Amino acid sequence: MSSGETAEEREDPIKLHREGTALSDVGKHEEAIEKFLKASTLYEKAKNFFDASYTLFKAAECSYTLKDYSTATERFIKAADLAFKVGYDRFGLSALEYALDCCKARGEKRKVAELKKKIKEVKDKLSTL
Repeated sequence: MSSGETAEEREDPIKLHREGTALSDVGKHEEAIEKFLKASTLYEKAKNFFDASYTLFKAAECSYTLKDYSTATERFIKAADLAFKVGYDRFGLSALEYALDCCKARGEKRKVAELKKKIKEVKDKLSTL
């Protein structure tokens, strides 16, 4: 290890991703969120935007399971934005639909309407491809 290398640079996003999945599978959602978020950050730094988006999506799912809908909404939307950035529109659409569910659970009528509009725009775009 070079003297300039940080602990973050030594961490393996794939290992963190797997650990997050294992923790989520056994119901340890808070711990899984930490692993998924760290993996997402590392994937994004490595310009692996699909896995950055996917692990952020997984963190959002854990937040949703814990009924932390506000945090889940933010993470699903960020996951969608990352996916759209690199052309993974169908995955981004799924993340937006989950964000919509979160907003419905919180009774956020204005945000529900905004997300429905955005979802329709993405679906319309995808139907022309």
